Amino acid sequence: MRVMLKAHIDTPAGNEGLKSGALPQTVKSLMESLKPEAAYFGVDEGVRTCWMVFDLEDSSRMPPLLEDLFMQFHAEISVVPVMNADELAKGLSEMKATRS
Repeated sequence: MRVMLKAHIDTPAGNEGLKSGALPQTVKSLMESLKPEAAYFGVDEGVRTCWMVFDLEDSSRMPPLLEDLFMQFHAEISVVPVMNADELAKGLSEMKATRS
């Protein structure tokens, strides 16, 4: 299932992670593990934030993938199902077919 991860990084923990090099290493490791189809980095609600869209084959992968963000950077994380435009069109088409 395609999902979008949004992670808000705690500012003091992120600052420490930048100084120690842990934050860039964690992001690199996460990117290698998730192999996201898209990844963006910026500021949201005043804090460092990353957004990654990836295929989550099994929800049991979430703990090993996300614990470093929680433990090291006190991140606030959401993972939500998302669709691309083709998938939305397919879903809407299927809805139309069942309502006819």
